Amino acid sequence: MVNWIWLFFIVASVVVAAITGKMDAVTQAAFEGAKSGVTVSFGLISIMVFWLGMMRIAEDAGLLRTLARMLGPVVRKLFPDVPPNHPALGYIMSNLSANLFGLGNAATPMGIKAMQELQKLNPDPATATPAMCTLLALNTSSITIIPTTLIAIRMNYGSANPAEIIGTTLAATFVATTAAILADRWYRRKSPPPIAPSPPRPENKKSASPASGGEAIV
Repeated sequence: MVNWIWLFFIVASVVVAAITGKMDAVTQAAFEGAKSGVTVSFGLISIMVFWLGMMRIAEDAGLLRTLARMLGPVVRKLFPDVPPNHPALGYIMSNLSANLFGLGNAATPMGIKAMQELQKLNPDPATATPAMCTLLALNTSSITIIPTTLIAIRMNYGSANPAEIIGTTLAATFVATTAAILADRWYRRKSPPPIAPSPPRPENKKSASPASGGEAIV
């Protein structure tokens, strides 16, 4: 659906530009947008490489394991229907840890792996479990201590103080996460747990009874 929306915008802009005689402006805007995209991407690469390196140092130093142990009780409380020591819990904690430092690109693969592990516990693969909904809510609204990506974008556009958004980002994400958790708890109490669909019952078949020569129901 999103692809069709973007296609509509592109086609509509070209048609309107052709009618109004502003095709040159559309062409210039397209090239400037491509140039800006490449410039921002290079800036993001540098800041992402830096913070991913810092995360690797923290992992080798044991800081991430310490953070995971600190998050462990909270994660088990938020995901009571996931068995202890299940692989999904490890991926969930890695996802939350990456989001805390604003490393959305690093958090995404961990979130996908967590969803795949949670799907293995799903009695009805066609319906999301409460744990999967909780993970989606937390991943979307995760508390962010250092908004790495936003800081990099502000640096690329010449902000005088790129890191001044740390306080407001922390406050905003804290409110968002609190609201997501409250909504998740409310829906958990309101909605019954998913039930696996019953397997189809075998059809009754008639077979001849060897003793009486009649028909028997199997």
